[in-house]
Amino acid sequence: MSRSTLKTSPVALSLLSLKRGQGPQKIAALRVGMIGLAMLGGAFISTPSWAVGQPSYFNSEEVKSTNLRAFKKWTGAQTRYAKEQAASKIGKCGAEKSTKCNFDKWLKFLDGLKGKDVVSQIRAVNDYMNRAPYIVDPVNWGVKDYWATPGEFMSKFGDCEDYAIAKYMSLVTLGYNEDDMRIVAVKDLNLKIGHAVLMVYYKGKPYVLDNQIKQVVPAKTIKHYLPVFSINKTAWWKHIPVGS
Repeated sequence: MSRSTLKTSPVALSLLSLKRGQGPQKIAALRVGMIGLAMLGGAFISTPSWAVGQPSYFNSEEVKSTNLRAFKKWTGAQTRYAKEQAASKIGKCGAEKSTKCNFDKWLKFLDGLKGKDVVSQIRAVNDYMNRAPYIVDPVNWGVKDYWATPGEFMSKFGDCEDYAIAKYMSLVTLGYNEDDMRIVAVKDLNLKIGHAVLMVYYKGKPYVLDNQIKQVVPAKTIKHYLPVFSINKTAWWKHIPVGS
């Protein structure tokens, strides 16, 4: 992104106001916000104009785009996940890479949820993934930002977007419609840092699966998140604060 774009973009100005916190979770969350800014830079350039926004969650309006070219970390994770599924029938337990053993544990958990009602499945997936240790990408992968697949997450754990991806793919495996889910990059207005969560629609209403919140909660109950963008397999949405 050019300096001129960085200075003039309202999203850039919002994210530039983030203050680096103390502790690994705050540092990682800030990085997520800045990575979101970097990805959005390409999207702004490739999209010359935006339609009128539609009502969305977290006191925002949203504008949809099916151009995912700027989101290489997300599309890359999906590509690796497809290969991961194919390779899950081979390998040794205890290997660092995702193997049949890792997948068996995950699939056994998901198999135990089949036949249960949707609400119970969503809550169980959120609780199961939230038990994983939080590890920042520079420590885990040796890079500033890495979007992990479910197998990678279960092998090495991860940070906020990795929890969201693992929950997303778990619900897909259970038959949940991807059109009713999004990974959302937000700014935490209380902590002044970036963060990522999974948004799930149930009966038309959005619910939040957050590694920082124990329960699954309605989006309307959260007042301190400002969404920057949200994304799923087929599209992404730019979020604009209501009244801006």
